[in-house]
Formats: sequence, C-alpha cells, structure tokens
Amino acid sequence: MPVESTLLAHFTRYPAMQLADVYKLIHQAAMGSEHAIRDEQSARSWMTRELAEMGEGPVEPLLDLLSDETGIIRVHLRPYIASGGDPVQLLGAFISTANQHKGQIGLFETYWQAAVSLAEGAQIPFSSDEMRSFIVPLAAQGFPAVHHSSEYQKLYRPAYRVVQSGLLEMF
Repeated sequence: MPVESTLLAHFTRYPAMQLADVYKLIHQAAMGSEHAIRDEQSARSWMTRELAEMGEGPVEPLLDLLSDETGIIRVHLRPYIASGGDPVQLLGAFISTANQHKGQIGLFETYWQAAVSLAEGAQIPFSSDEMRSFIVPLAAQGFPAVHHSSEYQKLYRPAYRVVQSGLLEMF
C-alpha cells in the first residue's frame, strides 16, 4: 500500500488529523519506533499504565500497515487485547523493533513529499505552504519524533504500538 493510500485511509478514519498527526504517521512509517524506547523498564511501565488507563476508544482495526517498504505496522491495543493478544509478546516486538529497525530519513522525505502532493491536489485539508512551514523547523532538528496533536488525542484516544510486522507471531 503506497503511503498516499495510508494517509487517505487515516484521514477517512480520523478526519480531525492535524499536521502533527500526519508528520507522526509518516515518521513512524519511515523511522519505526526507535524514538519511543529509553530503556526496557520504562517501555514496560508505559505499556502497563496505558493498558490500565486506555478505556474505550473509537472502533479501530487490529493493525494498520504504515509502509510496505519498511513493514512497519501500528498494532492498536484495544482490538489487540480484545482478540486475545499477549501484551508481553507485543512489548517484546515493540522493543525489538526499536532496537533493530533503522530509520530512513530519505524515505521519510519521500513520504512527506507524497503528502505535500496530496495537499496540492486538495486531497488532504492542508495547503502545501502549511506543510512546508510545518516541516522546516523539524528538518532543522533532524526530523525528531512528535506527539499527536491535542485534538487527535482528545477525539481518538490513540493506544497502539509501532512494530515490525514480522516480529509478532499473530501476523
């Protein structure tokens, strides 16, 4: 699935996505979860806390393939747990992905340009100028990870882990 299809599918499911959410999706597709691990204990504590506090959320698929090229997926926690998924196995896949997957800045830039093209074609609700203004300071910082926008967090209550698809037995 090309990144354009992934972006359009996410806008259909999450119409209030902001530029930070587009950036985060593209960043995860190209870079994986490397930014999310300080150490295994903090990753374990984060997941335990999130599972306990995530509550109800929107209807979501079990997973979203973010990039065919990298094999990176988002595994949504609510349907994962509801389908009998093992949180310990998911945590292991998340940590392995963070340790093994090497992000690709060039691929990130290619994906961002694809999003700019969608904006130029009025397929997503941002202008290409807005997208360029958004990316300039982040490029100067080496394309760091960002959080979801507050609006996205409030409306969609995201709860997922970003993993390499081949690292989870159920996939």
